[in-house]
Amino acid sequence: MPDRLTEEHVTTDRAAELEQEQTHVSRLYQRLDEMRAYAQRRLREVLLETGGTPQARSERESFTQLYSEDLAKYDAAEHGLCFGRIDLTPGDGDPADPDGGRRYIGRLGILDEDDDYATLLLDWRAPLARPFYLATTAAPDGVIRRRHIRTRNRAVTSVTDEFLDLDTARAAGAESADGGVGSESALLAALNAARTGHMTDIVETIQHEQDAIIRSEHKSVLVVQGGPGTGKTAVALHRAAYLLYTYRRQLDKAGVLIIGPNRTFLDYIGQVLPSLGETGVLLSTVGNLYPGVRATLEDSLRAGELKGSTAILEVLKQAVRDRQEVPPDPVRLSFDGYQLILDRKIVTKARGRARSSRRPHNLARPIFAASVVDALTDQLADTMGKDLTGGKNLLSQTDLTEIRDEMRADRDIQAVIARLWPILTPQEVLAGLWADPDRLARAGGALSPEDRKELHRADTGAFSAGDAPLLDELAELLGIDDSEERERSRRRWRAQLEEAQDALDILTGSAPQDLEDDLDPEILMAYDLIDASQLAERQHVRDRQTTAERAAGDRTWTYGHVIVDEAQELSEMAWRMVMRRIPNRWMTVVGDVAQTGDPAGASSWQRVLEPYVAQRWKLTELTVNYRTPAEIMAVAGDVLAAIDPAAGEPRSVRESGHPPTAIRVAADGIAAEAKRLVADEAPRPGIAAVLAPHSLISELSALADDSVQVLTVHDAKGLEFDAVILVEPREILAESPRGLNDLYVALTRATQRLTVVHTGELPEVLHRLG
Repeated sequence: MPDRLTEEHVTTDRAAELEQEQTHVSRLYQRLDEMRAYAQRRLREVLLETGGTPQARSERESFTQLYSEDLAKYDAAEHGLCFGRIDLTPGDGDPADPDGGRRYIGRLGILDEDDDYATLLLDWRAPLARPFYLATTAAPDGVIRRRHIRTRNRAVTSVTDEFLDLDTARAAGAESADGGVGSESALLAALNAARTGHMTDIVETIQHEQDAIIRSEHKSVLVVQGGPGTGKTAVALHRAAYLLYTYRRQLDKAGVLIIGPNRTFLDYIGQVLPSLGETGVLLSTVGNLYPGVRATLEDSLRAGELKGSTAILEVLKQAVRDRQEVPPDPVRLSFDGYQLILDRKIVTKARGRARSSRRPHNLARPIFAASVVDALTDQLADTMGKDLTGGKNLLSQTDLTEIRDEMRADRDIQAVIARLWPILTPQEVLAGLWADPDRLARAGGALSPEDRKELHRADTGAFSAGDAPLLDELAELLGIDDSEERERSRRRWRAQLEEAQDALDILTGSAPQDLEDDLDPEILMAYDLIDASQLAERQHVRDRQTTAERAAGDRTWTYGHVIVDEAQELSEMAWRMVMRRIPNRWMTVVGDVAQTGDPAGASSWQRVLEPYVAQRWKLTELTVNYRTPAEIMAVAGDVLAAIDPAAGEPRSVRESGHPPTAIRVAADGIAAEAKRLVADEAPRPGIAAVLAPHSLISELSALADDSVQVLTVHDAKGLEFDAVILVEPREILAESPRGLNDLYVALTRATQRLTVVHTGELPEVLHRLG
C-alpha cells in the first residue's frame, strides 16, 4: 500500500509540473504571436511606402530585410520553442528573474514587455543559457536541476529532470521520476529515435565537449577532428548559428559559407540552420562553388587525383600560354591601301612585353595589342612618310597618333590580334584543354601518355567536381576584363538619363500656358522638384538578393566565416579555391582523416593547413560516438586499426541490441537478398540504406523509395540511417586505393542495424562477422 501511495503522489506531482510548464509555454507562444503580428504589420507598412530620398529608400530596404528575417526566425521557432529549464541554487539566479533563479531555454530570446522586459526565454546561444549544457554533478555551476521539456505543437507532453544535487534529488523523489541524478535519458531518447531522412538540430541535447567547440573564440582555423557518429556536422552547424548570433553585424554583411561533400549531404542538413532561425547561410559543394557551373560529370579515380594535385598548376599555366599564339607564317594586312606584314618578330616582341607585365592573360592583352599596333604604325610610317631625299620621316606625331587610333578601330587588324591573343574564359580554356589531345600534350608535357588519356574527354559543355577548382585557378590566371561591362553600364545609364529628360521635357511642354504671371511662382511642376538624374535613379531596379544569394553569384566574394564539412575529402586544389574565399582565415574545419576516401584527399591536417596559416590553427577532438552502437563499432574498430593502428576509436555511448550479421549468397543472388532485407526493414520506422560498389548501383537502384536509399559510399558520407545493408565489401575495398577508409565509412552509417551481403570470402578485416 505505501508503494501505491508513493506512485500516486509522484503521478499527481508530475501532472502539476506539466500544468505549470504548460502555463509558461503558453505565455511564450502568446508573446511569439505578438512579436510575429508586429513584424507582419511593420513589413506591410514598409512595403506600402514609396518614393522619398535615396536614404529613405535604403532604410526601407533595410527594414524590409529585418522584418522578413524576423518572421522567418519566428516561424522556425514555432516547433520546440522552449525545450529546457535550469533551476539554480538560491542566490545564484538573476535578481530580476520573477521565477527566482529559474531560467527557461529555447530557440530564441523572448522578453516580457508587460513586466519591465523581464526574460521569459533565453536564446540557447546566450551566455546565461550555457549552464544548461555544461553543468554536471561534478561541476554543477550553481545548477541543482536541469529539466528537458518536450512539446508537440504548443502542448507540453513530458518533462524529464536531471538532478545535479543529491539532496535535491532525494527531496524530489528522483528515484521514481523519469530522470535521476545526472541522467542522460533525454540524450538517449534522441539517439534512439527513428531517422527521417533529414538531420535535426541537437540544440536540446548538446553535450559538454560539443558546447566547448560550438562557442570557441578561436579566430583562425579551428579543426574539429572526430570519428564516425561524434556529431561533427551537428557541431559545425550549431557553431554557425552561434557565430551568427554572437557576431551578427560582422557576419550578416560578409556571410557564412558551408561546404559539404555532395548534394545529398547538403539536402540532408538543409533544415538544421533554418530550424535554428538562421536562413542567410550559403550551402555548397566544391563542385558548385564556381559561379555558373554545376558539376554533373564524374572523373575516374586517376583523373580526380591528377586534378586535385597542385602539380596540375603548371599544366594550367602552360594551357593559357599556349593560347598566346605566334603565327607560323607572316600575316599580310591591307590598311588604307597599303600592305603591311605582321611577322613572327613583331608578335614575339609584343608577347614578351605582355608577359613581362605579370598581368593575367586578359588584362595583359591591351599591352600586346598596343605593341602590335605600334609596330604596324612604324611600318606604315616608314612607307608613307619616307623622305626620298634622305631626311627625317615626314609624318608628325599627330599623324602617327591618328594612324594608331584608326588601326585600333580597324576590323581586320583587331581580328588578327584577337586570334593571336584572344579574350578567354576559364570554361573555354579548360574544356578546350581536355578535348584537344594536341593542346593537352603541349601543356601537359610532364604527364605520362596514360595520364593524358585519363584527362581527355569530349567538350560537352559540362564539368566535374574536380574541374571547379581548376576553373577558379584559371580565373586567376586569365583575369576578368570588365571594361566592356563597365561601358555597357555607362551606356545603360546614359539611355536612362535621356529617357528621364524626355519625360520632363514632355511635362514642360504640356504645362498650362494661360496662368497669370503673378501666380506662376506659386505653382510647382514636376520639373521644379526633380531633375533627370533623380528621375532616372528612381527607375533603377535595386538588388534585393540576400547576402548568400549575392555571394553565390560572385567568384570574388570573401566570406566572414567558412565551415568545411568532411574536409578530409578536399584536394590540394580545392583548398586553394576555398582559401581565396576566406582571406581572414576564420574557419571551422570538420572531418576525420581516417575516413578519407578520395585519392586526392587529406592524410594530415598539418600538411593541408600550414601553407595557409602556418601554426595559427587549433585542433579539437570529439571522442564520444553517439551514432554507432557498440556492437557495430567493434567491427568497424578492426578496420580503423588496419588503417591506422595508432588512431583512437570513438567511444560508443549505447548498445542497440542488434549485433551486425553477414549473409553469403550465390553470385547471382545479391539483388534478391538485398530486396528481401529491404522488405524486412519496411515495417520498422526510420530510413534504411543499401550501400554498394559503383558496379552494382544500377542493378540495385530499383530498391530505392521514400524510406530506402541506394548509394555509393562516397554519396553516403556524412549521412546516417537506422539500418544499413552493405553489399560486397570486398569490391568496395578494390575500387579505390583508399578502400579501407571507404569500408570504415560504410560500416559506421547505421544507428541500429547492420547487415553485410557478400558472395565470396569476407575481407580479413571483417573477421568478426565470419
